[in-house]
Amino acid sequence: FIGFDTWHAYEAGFLTQQGLPVSGLLKMVYPSNSPFLVESKSLKLYLNSFNHEALGDSRTNAIHAFLAKVEHDLSALLQTKVALHFFEQETAETPFDFEGFSRLEDAPFAENLQFTCNKEAPEVLQTSTENKGEIKVYSDLLRSNCKITNQPDWGSIFIHLKGNKTPDPASLLRYIVSFRNENHFHEEVCEMMYKRLNDYYAPSELMVACLYTRRGGIDICPVRCSSATLYPRGLNNARSLTPKTLRQ
Repeated sequence: FIGFDTWHAYEAGFLTQQGLPVSGLLKMVYPSNSPFLVESKSLKLYLNSFNHEALGDSRTNAIHAFLAKVEHDLSALLQTKVALHFFEQETAETPFDFEGFSRLEDAPFAENLQFTCNKEAPEVLQTSTENKGEIKVYSDLLRSNCKITNQPDWGSIFIHLKGNKTPDPASLLRYIVSFRNENHFHEEVCEMMYKRLNDYYAPSELMVACLYTRRGGIDICPVRCSSATLYPRGLNNARSLTPKTLRQ
């Protein structure tokens, strides 16, 4: 697969040389093939270290200095190019990346299913006899646990799969729910989902996006795709803000 990780830091802030606080949202995007990940708590502490730093003689200059420093430090840490942008005020949002996706838990079958697996259970996946060709589905029931702190991480997952075989929607929902007691980083969960679906159904096109709830003022949104043509364009663009999901 190819992919990217998008991070939104909602509590970014620093000062001008006159002591005027500048606060806003920092969006960061970097490719999934970077040699390293950045650990979220350490990123929060790093960004918080700017809170009382005077970085420029105007808001504009302070923002430029902040972005230059963060881009340099994160690119060096991750050994890849990090794209980022600082949003200081409301901005026109781009169109939602996931229009036309159907929510699995709204389907008539959902309330009658038995959910007994709380550790990743690929054996529950079945092949659909009706939805052949292509599916675009999502669920707001994604939950896993931080592998460091064991705190719960909540999110929404979006799946676009095209091929000769597709998952039975009920079994796909049961599979998503089976992650509730898995202890993994967000990026790992996304890649596990992608790998299982790719192995089971050998699709010609596959996109998995996991948009997690912010914790500590930061959300992490990994995306993995079989082709760059499947990228959610707004989420992939550091200079654009996309409409938030229920979980974000």
